[in-house]
Formats: sequence, structure tokens, C-alpha cells
Amino acid sequence: MLYKYLLFDLDHTLLDFDAAENLALHQLLLEAQVSDIAAYMDYYVPMNRGLWDDLSLGKISKQELIDTRFARLFAHFDQDVDGRYYAQRYQHFLSQQGQVLEGAKELLGILGARGYRLFAATNGVTFIQNGRLDRSGIKDYFEQVFISDDLGHQKPTVAYFDKVAQAIKGFDRKQALMIGDGLLSDIQGGNNAGIDTVWYNPDGKENTNQAQPTYTVATYQKLLEILD
Repeated sequence: MLYKYLLFDLDHTLLDFDAAENLALHQLLLEAQVSDIAAYMDYYVPMNRGLWDDLSLGKISKQELIDTRFARLFAHFDQDVDGRYYAQRYQHFLSQQGQVLEGAKELLGILGARGYRLFAATNGVTFIQNGRLDRSGIKDYFEQVFISDDLGHQKPTVAYFDKVAQAIKGFDRKQALMIGDGLLSDIQGGNNAGIDTVWYNPDGKENTNQAQPTYTVATYQKLLEILD
């Protein structure tokens, strides 16, 4: 067995963040009595992804992202709102979601049966990620769950992976594999930490970043073949 420790990103890798975000945002906008929900959602989704990319690049802080994204959303539609209040309401709705990507449970079950040690390694807000995992049906597959808020560091920093390494008994970076969809967070993080990586790329995106994955897969089946 070339690898022993599998570090899984959650959102877009195992958890269906798009479905969770869509429903949570819809619930928030209904509560805010927004008339054209589709227009707000069309603006929010790419704006939010851009903010998370900026966070990975160190351009903004986590707190700035959380506190300002809804103020930016409503400001785009000429509304002045308390961004922190709407952030709290959105986070509440998001924490209630537990959607997983098709085949994720089966993937983890197979890898666990093969003797791999499975861990979750995610950037996010602790109560949100824990709430979603509790509802997902996949939490028990992981020995430990590493959330950036708990560690005080986020992917792709070396400090994040150092914390993970310290927390896992017997951890060996040479036997570890970081698996995720995020080039800036997961793959660059693995590169920074000296850990091999799998870029989960089901949409066939072009790699325009300096991050270099050890492997690239478009399906869970291909991942299983690497780890056979």
C-alpha cells in the first residue's frame, strides 16, 4: 500500500456544496422577502467563490469574507443591509444541509474496507461543517475531522497541514494523500506541505494555477483504481 492516510476535502469533493448553498440561500432570500430570488442567487454564487479564492490567496481574512459577502450582495441591488445579521442567518440555514455527492458514501466505505485511514480536511466554519457532516451520513467514516476554524489555520498553509500531522498518530507525509477539488486550497496545500495530491476534477477544468497535482481524476472510480 503506497498510501495509508487519506485526507479528504469535503465541499465539492464529498459534500454537495452547490445543493446545500442553493437551498440555504433560497431560504435566506425568502426570509428577506426578496422578490427576484434567481437574480440574487446568480450574482451571489460567483461572487462568493471569488471571495473564497481571495481567502486562499491571503488577500482577505476569513472574518472579512463572512461579514461582508451579504452586504455586497444586497448592495449590488441597491439595498443597504446588516451584512453580519444575514451572514448569521445564512450560516444557520447552511448548517442544516447534509447533501452528499452521488457515490461518496460508497467510495468511503470501499476505502475503509481496504484498510485506509480516512480523515476530513476542510476549510470552513466549525458549526456549519459539523452540522452538515452530522446530517450527511458520512461522518463516521472519518477517524478525525480537521476544520480550519478549529486549527486556527486554513488550507493551503503549511501550518494547517502541520496541525493535521501532529494530531494523527503515526502520521507520515510520504504515506499521505490529499484529495480535493480545490487547486488553490487542496492541491497547493499538498504541494506546500510535501504531501501527494489527487485533484478531483469531474468537470474537466483546465489547470491555470501553479499548483501541480500528483494525480488527476474525474470520477470516484478512477480514484479507487489509484488506491487499488
